[in-house]
Amino acid sequence: MNILISSTSGEPIYAQIVGQIRQLILQGELVSGTPLPSIRLLAKELQISVITTKRAYEELEREGLVNSIVGKGSFVSGADQEFIREQRLRIVESRMKEIIEESKLLGIDFAEITEMMKLLYEEEDKE
Repeated sequence: MNILISSTSGEPIYAQIVGQIRQLILQGELVSGTPLPSIRLLAKELQISVITTKRAYEELEREGLVNSIVGKGSFVSGADQEFIREQRLRIVESRMKEIIEESKLLGIDFAEITEMMKLLYEEEDKE
């Protein structure tokens, strides 16, 4: 598992870990039952505090993406496809909110946003 931490990002380190592991799970790169590195091993690999990795794993567990078993470790949960779809929809909605906020700051109206989205969507289909 390749997790990259950015020291220049305004996002806390634990949130960067959560986001990257969440993305790997939702994209299907980490499947149900896949063991995650131990908290200590991940902390060592990333050269960060054990407390930070523990917080990240706890957040993933709260989201239902990871199950932790005392003495055995943390594993990708067996969440069903509908649950995973709901998680991915939450991510899309969050990103859309960011786009809307930025667009309003720039004075871009709804018609322009939808036209931009349509063009980008159709462009992706061609690739």
